Amino acid sequence: MLRQEQIARIIDSQQDYFLAKDPGFIRDSLSEIPVLENYATIITGQRRCGKSTLLLQLMKQKFQKAIYLNFEDIRLIGFESADFSRLYSEIQLRSVRVIFLDEIQLIEKWEIFVNQLLREGFSVFVTGSNASLLSKELGTHLTGRQLSKELFPFSYQEFIAFTKRAASAESLEVYLKIGGIPEFVKTENELIITSLLDDILVKDIAVRHGIRDVVSLKQLALYLLSNIGVPTSANKLIGMFGIKSAVTILDFFSYFQDAYLIDFVPQFSYSLKAQNRNPKKVYAMDMGLVAAISTSFSENIGRKLENLVYLHLRRKYNSIHYFNDRGECDFVLSQKGKVTHAIQVCYHISDENFAREYAGLIHAMDFFNLEYGVIVTENQRDRFEEKGKVIELVSAFEYLSKPI
Repeated sequence: MLRQEQIARIIDSQQDYFLAKDPGFIRDSLSEIPVLENYATIITGQRRCGKSTLLLQLMKQKFQKAIYLNFEDIRLIGFESADFSRLYSEIQLRSVRVIFLDEIQLIEKWEIFVNQLLREGFSVFVTGSNASLLSKELGTHLTGRQLSKELFPFSYQEFIAFTKRAASAESLEVYLKIGGIPEFVKTENELIITSLLDDILVKDIAVRHGIRDVVSLKQLALYLLSNIGVPTSANKLIGMFGIKSAVTILDFFSYFQDAYLIDFVPQFSYSLKAQNRNPKKVYAMDMGLVAAISTSFSENIGRKLENLVYLHLRRKYNSIHYFNDRGECDFVLSQKGKVTHAIQVCYHISDENFAREYAGLIHAMDFFNLEYGVIVTENQRDRFEEKGKVIELVSAFEYLSKPI
């Protein structure tokens, strides 16, 4: 429990430090943040992907007067849900109508407090490193008055702008190696990525969910990060790392997703039961995390490029599947229940793999009645036409430089 005087001092201290910071590189997502009176804007994303900086950019661009409070401050370690009443009193004393609450998911019943602010006409911006902030249950607590936005690490376009590089095979290779965590891109200090991985696993997952067997949790995470692009199921992993229950493994999977560490892409099927039953492909939510555990850059280079393309697609599409029927297609994208795009990824097309990659894409295009498909490569270009269908080979740096 904290006294109101303590809360006031922390707000002043944080505010001075926060507003004195350089807003830095302007993120593409800044223009996409929904701003509406009497609504809570919920911004979620991986640790250190730039959520606090995005709040600073938003505050300096649109709000001259606001309160900012970061709940990861060690001085707030004793903050309890009952302390929200004292925080509310402090807000009233300052006559401020715009509130920024950073990493608020650390405090229980925060959504009740935010709901109270909304009822009284405040504009509230909330960040958190957990995707459950976007859940349907949250919508129930906030009576539907929330607008959601996910923030990801630097896209390839942001990466080349930040590092002042040109779009090229060379800059793509660097991006493929280090990913898009802003601080890591700036310094390339590997300790940043290893400590980030540890913070996600311990603070965002183990502590939050009361997991005692942290060793097994870490071993499973490292295994998945080492097997990106590979279909995986909980049943196949039973017994590995001392985990004997498929239910426990599925719980760990959901925790990894919520913390924006790893994502899982289902195999396409019109049956939801089949989608849940079939293995799902594993993808890391930033390539720097993969590099942190890889022994060499060339290891599984094709799967790394596939992961990179997935991250590009994930920024726009929530409905992404892989297709496997008389051949495999890496990604099929859906909008409003209809598949609109088919994308194959192959680091280098050769005489040995061309027929397989081409056939997998054609099968998907036939199945979904698509006239256009893409094969993303490291640095190859070509165009094929067959029976009214067009397939283009495109270089990854060109593909990632353009809107989907």
